[in-house]
Amino acid sequence: MDEAVGGLVSLEDIPGVGPSTAEKLRNAGYTTVEEIAIASPLEISAATEISENTAAKIIVAARKLANVGDFETGDKVFERRQNVSKITTGSGELDRLLGGGIETQAITEFYGEYGSGKSQLCFQLAVNVQLPVSEGGLDGSVIIIDTEGTFRPEKIAQMAEAKGLDSMKVLKNIHVARAYNSSHQMLLVDKAKEIAKKMKNNRKPIRLLIVDSLTSHFRAEYVGRGTLAERQQRLNKHLHDLIKFSEIFNAAIVVTNQVMARPEVHFYDSTAPVGGHVVAHTATFRVYLRKTKGDLRIARLVDSPCLPEAEAMFRITERGIEDGRK
Repeated sequence: MDEAVGGLVSLEDIPGVGPSTAEKLRNAGYTTVEEIAIASPLEISAATEISENTAAKIIVAARKLANVGDFETGDKVFERRQNVSKITTGSGELDRLLGGGIETQAITEFYGEYGSGKSQLCFQLAVNVQLPVSEGGLDGSVIIIDTEGTFRPEKIAQMAEAKGLDSMKVLKNIHVARAYNSSHQMLLVDKAKEIAKKMKNNRKPIRLLIVDSLTSHFRAEYVGRGTLAERQQRLNKHLHDLIKFSEIFNAAIVVTNQVMARPEVHFYDSTAPVGGHVVAHTATFRVYLRKTKGDLRIARLVDSPCLPEAEAMFRITERGIEDGRK
């Protein structure tokens, strides 16, 4: 049986989907009605060899069955938004900047220069998501896609012990994979989906997916203006796959991003995040990190659908992420 919104149903319950079509969909990774409901006809056609016209009809039927994609009143959206949860960063100031912490069903992007604290924040969140809800966690597990070889289990163990947690148990709830190129990176989101499905009814389901970093492979593989359009298209698909993951599993998505110099800017800060408008328009929250004196870091909320631009100070210590003001 396949789980979907509203109860347990089989793919064969979708009008127009027989045993043969259902098998093709499952083999292509579409195992729930909700996954089909938020897919595009082109995606399903390419993955299953079902015609685009047939795929479109299946999607419409799945959306009705899963109650996805129709107009609804604002109070219904508000009610559904009550399912959104938040993960503490470990710093009260940073949490306030983000409206209470890292939000599920959203992409939070941290960008900044080397040493600004991007990976350290990811490590801390991988620990904090495992905390009980009463302590700012989601009592869940985490998936990390590591593109630059920055994953350090010993640092995570240190942060876990600082929280009074069993470091080995914390590490067992972290599923990490090294991505060796952009295609592999995109494939790992599908693998992450398989893990999340298996763990959906476990004691600690997947509630956080981290990509550290989002753009490094795309930036290295697509060099020059001639490849820019293809790079942005692939990056766009990758980001939308992450959005779908967040919505299906009510998980938080955290991505880190590199910066590039802008020589035309002579005043203030001449750095800009990689990825252009594709990343800018897709990330829900964009946070610029910069290093200041010693272990202090400044986070600036650059973009948010509901929060004003503002700054917060936090500290990176041996214990992990802490408030900037002692």
